[in-house]
Amino acid sequence: MLITIDNLCKSFGQDEILKNIKMTVNEKCRYGLIGVNGAGKSTLLKIITGSLSHDSGELVKKPGLTIGYLEQNNGLERNNSIIVEMRKVFDDVLKAEAEMRTLENKMSELSDHKSDEYRRIASEYNKNQAYFDSRDGYNIDVKIKTILNGMGFGDKDMNTVISTLSGGEKTRLAIAKLLLEEPELLILDEPTNHLDFKTLKWLEDYLISYNGAILAISHDRYFLDKIVSHIYEIERGKLYSYPGNYSAYLPQKAERRAREEKEYEMQQSEIARMQEYIDKNMARASTSNSAKSRLKALEAMDILEKPDGDLKSMKLKFEYLKEPYKDVLTVENLEVSVGEEPIKLCSDINVSVKRGEKLAIIGDNGIGKSSFLKIIQGIIPKTFGEVTWGKNVSLSYYEQENLNLNSDKIALDELWDRFPDCPEAEIRRVLGNVLLTKDDVFKPVKIISGGERAKLAFCIIMLEKSNVLIMDEPTNHLDLTSKEVLEKALCDFGGTLIFVSHDRYLLNKVPDRIMEITRCGAEIYNGNFDSYREACERKVQQEAAKAAELAQAAAKSKTSAPDGGFRSKEQRRADAQRKNRIKELERLIEDAEQRLAHLEEEMTREDVFSDYLLMNEKCTEADTLRQSLDEYFDEWSTLED
Repeated sequence: MLITIDNLCKSFGQDEILKNIKMTVNEKCRYGLIGVNGAGKSTLLKIITGSLSHDSGELVKKPGLTIGYLEQNNGLERNNSIIVEMRKVFDDVLKAEAEMRTLENKMSELSDHKSDEYRRIASEYNKNQAYFDSRDGYNIDVKIKTILNGMGFGDKDMNTVISTLSGGEKTRLAIAKLLLEEPELLILDEPTNHLDFKTLKWLEDYLISYNGAILAISHDRYFLDKIVSHIYEIERGKLYSYPGNYSAYLPQKAERRAREEKEYEMQQSEIARMQEYIDKNMARASTSNSAKSRLKALEAMDILEKPDGDLKSMKLKFEYLKEPYKDVLTVENLEVSVGEEPIKLCSDINVSVKRGEKLAIIGDNGIGKSSFLKIIQGIIPKTFGEVTWGKNVSLSYYEQENLNLNSDKIALDELWDRFPDCPEAEIRRVLGNVLLTKDDVFKPVKIISGGERAKLAFCIIMLEKSNVLIMDEPTNHLDLTSKEVLEKALCDFGGTLIFVSHDRYLLNKVPDRIMEITRCGAEIYNGNFDSYREACERKVQQEAAKAAELAQAAAKSKTSAPDGGFRSKEQRRADAQRKNRIKELERLIEDAEQRLAHLEEEMTREDVFSDYLLMNEKCTEADTLRQSLDEYFDEWSTLED
C-alpha cells in the first residue's frame, strides 16, 4: 500500500471542498480521478503530493515513496535545452559516472595496487559502479531517445531551448521527463491535452506497461477506459469509489444512487410507522411500555441522510431559423497557408458538405485544421483554391480558445450586447441553462474559467440560430458531464456541423464522415472514429501486402534476368512507378528544406521571437515540416534500397 487517507477534510474559507475523504492507493494499480470542474480534484492531488496542507484527518504514505506529479503548468526550466532538461532526471547517475572517471585517473597514477590508498579508491569506485549499474546508467541516452520519440520529439533538435516551444510541446516534454523519472506513483493532471492520436496511442501503450502506480485526473473517456482499473469520483466534497474503468463506473454509479434512494425511503417509512405507533400508544397504560421501547429504538437509530440528487448539468439545444439549399459547402483544391509570408501547411483539399451532414476534421498537430476552418469562413485569406457556400447558409463559429469573446466585458453584457433586442429574461434564461447564474454573470470574461467561457460561447451560438455550426475543439475545458450534454445537443442538431476535434468519444458519437487532413491533401472516411480506425488498419495491411508483392516481383525478375532486365510489362511499370516516386520525393524534400530554412531564418528575427504567440505558431510549423521531411526520407530510402 502506497497511500492511505482517512477522514481527510479541506476548506477554503467557508467553502468545504473535501469532506471526510477515505482513499487508498496500492502498488502498481491504476486509478482515475473524476468530477465536475471545481469539485476538488486538483486540491486532493496537491494534498497527496504535499504542496498543500489538509485541515483534519490522516494521510499516511509509504516511507521513501517517490511521487511524480504532472501539473497543468509543466514546471520545466524554460532556459534549458531539451536534452539538458531530460538529463537532469539522471543527475545523480551522471554524477556517479563522472566520479568513476575521476577515480579511474587516480588509480592509473598509482603503481602499487596493494597499497591502502589504491584499495580505498578502488572501493569507492566499486560503490559508484554498483550504483551506476543499478540505475542502468549505460542506457540513459537510449531511454531519453525512446521516450522523446514516443512523445513526438523524434525529429526535434535536442538543443532547442524550451522557452521557444509551443504550449503543447511543453506539456508533452513535461510528460516525457516525468516518464523518465519512473516514480513509484505517477500522478497526472489531464495528460492527454495537446496530444495527437499517434502520441496519445504511444502514451497509453506505455502507461499500460508502466511498472508503478498511476493516479490520473482525466476528462478523456477513451483514456480512462483503456488505462485505469479503478475510478474515484469527487462529488459535493465526498469521494466515491468504483472498481473498473469508466464504462464500468457509469452503471455502478446509477446503481448506487438507486440503492441509496431506496434505503432512505424504506427507513423514512419505518420511522413514520414507528412514530405513529408511539404517538398512539404512549398515553395508554396497557401499551405505554411498548411505545417507550420503540421510542428508544427510534432515538438509537442511525438516521440516513437524504441522498443528493444528480448535480445540475447545463442544457444545450441548437436550432436554426432557415433551411439552406442541399449543397452547403464545396471546397476545391484548397491550400492552407499561414503567416505574412505564407508558409504552406497542406494543399489539395477537396470536400463537399451537404445539408444536415456532420463532418469531423482530424489530422496531426500543426497540419492546419484550425486554419482550414478560418479560411473557409474568410477569417484568414486563402492563397489557392476555391471555397463556395450554398444559398441560405448562416454560420456560427466556436473558436478553440474563445478569443472572439470580449475579455473586458462581464458575461451578461457580452451576450446582451450581441443581441440587444432580446429581453433580459431570455438572456438570463439562456445563461442559466449553461449554469451561469447569480454573481457569475457579472464577472469579466477574462477572469471566468475556461469551462465558463466555453459555455458563454455556446449561449451565443444558441441565440444566433444558424443552420451551419463550425466548431474548433468544442470539448476542450469541459468536464465529463458537460461533454455528454454537448454530444447529445450536436447529435440532435438538425443542421450542418463541421468540427475539429481530438476527443475520440465525440468523434465516435457525432460525425457521419471524418476528413483526415495530411500535408498532401485530405481523405474522407464514412462513419465514425471506430470506422476510421478500421479503414486505416485495412489500408496499412493492404499497403504492406502490396509492398511485399512488389519486392517479391523485383527480386524474382532480378534473379531470373542476369543482366538486371525485366521480363514483363508489369515489372517494367512497377520499376517506372518506383523511379517516378523517388523523383517526386526528392522534389518534396527540396521544397520542404527550403521552406524550413526560410522559417528558421524568420524565427531569428526580433519581431518574431519577441512575440510569444507568433513564435509558438512558427515553432509548430517548423515541427510539422521536420516530421514531413523525416517521412519523405524514410520512404525515399526504402525505395532506393
